Amino acid sequence: MTSLPFELMLALRYLRPKRTFVSVITLISIIGVMLGVAVLIIVISVMSGFDKELRDKILGFSAHLRVSTHANRVDDWHPVSDLISKNPNVRAVAPYVIGQVLIETQPEVGEPAWIAQYVRGIDPLLETNVSILPRSVVAGEYNLRSDRILVGRTIANSLGIAPGDAVAIYSPRDLKKMKDSKDSEGQEARMADDYEVAGIFDVGYYEYNASFVVTSLREAQDLFDLEDSVNGLMVMLHDPMKADLVRTELGRTLGANAFITTWIDENSTFLDALVVEKNVMFYLLFFIMIVAAFGIMSALITFVVQKTREIGMLKALGATSGQIMLIFLGQSLMVGVIGVISGFCLGLLAVNYRNEFLAVMNRLTGFELFPAKIYNFAKLPALIDPTDIAIICGGSLLICLLAGLLPAWNAGRLKPVEALRHE
Repeated sequence: MTSLPFELMLALRYLRPKRTFVSVITLISIIGVMLGVAVLIIVISVMSGFDKELRDKILGFSAHLRVSTHANRVDDWHPVSDLISKNPNVRAVAPYVIGQVLIETQPEVGEPAWIAQYVRGIDPLLETNVSILPRSVVAGEYNLRSDRILVGRTIANSLGIAPGDAVAIYSPRDLKKMKDSKDSEGQEARMADDYEVAGIFDVGYYEYNASFVVTSLREAQDLFDLEDSVNGLMVMLHDPMKADLVRTELGRTLGANAFITTWIDENSTFLDALVVEKNVMFYLLFFIMIVAAFGIMSALITFVVQKTREIGMLKALGATSGQIMLIFLGQSLMVGVIGVISGFCLGLLAVNYRNEFLAVMNRLTGFELFPAKIYNFAKLPALIDPTDIAIICGGSLLICLLAGLLPAWNAGRLKPVEALRHE
């Protein structure tokens, strides 16, 4: 320790535990910093995990890019698909048809149920390259041959249907023809097409499970009288973060008639809300560090008053005001370093064992703190981002250092005569 600057040596000496009130305040300050850093790491890591998991679920069912026209119809889509596939950033392309229909159940007993939902027509083979739908069938099978459909889990639960059940689907074409037949006397009314539920899917995102029924591309084209046309093309990229760049490139390739949207455009409200929520939580939780900083400040103010005689003697022996300030700034820095390191270790430990902790709390309280039915996650997600950790630890250390600035300045401006007047 003799090789250390005397300012740092005295700062470390003054931090040695003693049975004094100042030592208790210092310990409380360290604990406050530790808890503040740990809570920040835990909350921000969990929110980052939520953000990543939700983005993955969105991108698992929704395309990175959707290519269509302003008329929402692509007539000769095969050459367009080939042209899009030539872009080096494109991983896969698949056609789709989407539109709203009216679905009627056909129970053996009781009244039928009705619901208005979206039908999404897909190519069963190409869909394996652009979404997780083929791997997300939780009941029945991934089979869209002939008049078979897949139904989202939420829709299936609300309608009480299972694989093998039959439903009737009324498309806008069917409803229009039924209306025309009613207006024209003697014309035979058109009946809705019947479909068999081949499977139930769960892509892990409530909105998709509650909004979509999936058919083959051919069946969807018949439902909406598209013949061989489609509504658009789903484009998957090697890197979804390059969606805006690829949109610009494809816009130049396909011409002005192309209407291209990105996954960010389609989910901008939801994704922006997640970012705002994370930032607000970050700022709010940083107030814990400010409270801990007041503890450091009060401890140092008390310590300066107790060490007034020593400060006067050091100044009388030739110590400068800057050196005196460094002694007390060193103390606040040491408190910050110890608290930040302890909080960092505690935060990482808590994040690592977060699900075990939830399981213990569920058993002790009998209350599910993280309901899987609500959040659609089997486990509490978390993502440790080095940038977030660096901001938390660096910002906390800076706050601790600033907390010691005022007491250190007061100590540095003491004059030897005033400090030793009553000695």
